[in-house]
Amino acid sequence: MPDTPALAAREVSKHYGPVQALDRVSLDVRRGECVALIGESGSGKTTLLRCFNRLTEPDGGAVVVDGADVAATDPVALRRRVGYVPQEGGLLPHWRVRRNAALVPWLRGARDADDLGARALELVGLDATVGERWPRELSGGQRQRVAVARALAASPDIVLLDEPFGALDAITRADLQNTLLDLRRRLGFTTLLVTHDLTEAFLLADRVAVMHGGRIEQVDPPDRLRTAPATDYVRALLTRARMLP
Repeated sequence: MPDTPALAAREVSKHYGPVQALDRVSLDVRRGECVALIGESGSGKTTLLRCFNRLTEPDGGAVVVDGADVAATDPVALRRRVGYVPQEGGLLPHWRVRRNAALVPWLRGARDADDLGARALELVGLDATVGERWPRELSGGQRQRVAVARALAASPDIVLLDEPFGALDAITRADLQNTLLDLRRRLGFTTLLVTHDLTEAFLLADRVAVMHGGRIEQVDPPDRLRTAPATDYVRALLTRARMLP
């Protein structure tokens, strides 16, 4: 289905008690595209991202992955074919690094899961010796590389990244941003990225979706956001980040 979006949200709403986290949000992510969700804490970014792998169940609207309504899709099977990097990496501390990287192929019953994990570690720039170590023995940047390797080990067409580099120092963060750019060029997977860093969003994404109060204020390429902010909020956000021309 080359003409259908890889990811689509249609009038999606979500409440947490009296708080409306998502207010009739609609968004398409084209195949091979990277869209960044940007906004302040509580704007709905992570809630929207987690609707696509059913870690969050919306109250209304439709969420579509690869042309299929996720409400009619087995959540376990969905999570095994959509790559996911959570905010803190989520490595299993009692598994060695290579086994962590091989988790999804192993869950899918791949006989060569260990080899796929080792290959994924190599893809993200980690050598074979790292695979024998424990997560606690790695730096923060290395742990995040392992988390990205785990998301890629089963060769997914779609990868969801929730603030993957937010806790890292500036040098490590820049290094991992470049790694992600290179992997996207080489592998061509569709990416939905949550970030609070507008500079990161402009570097990594083909389009940026600005969220505020559970709604999307504007979705456009970075250059269009700079030259034609659609709302006062978008203009204020760009001004605070010193991103306006």
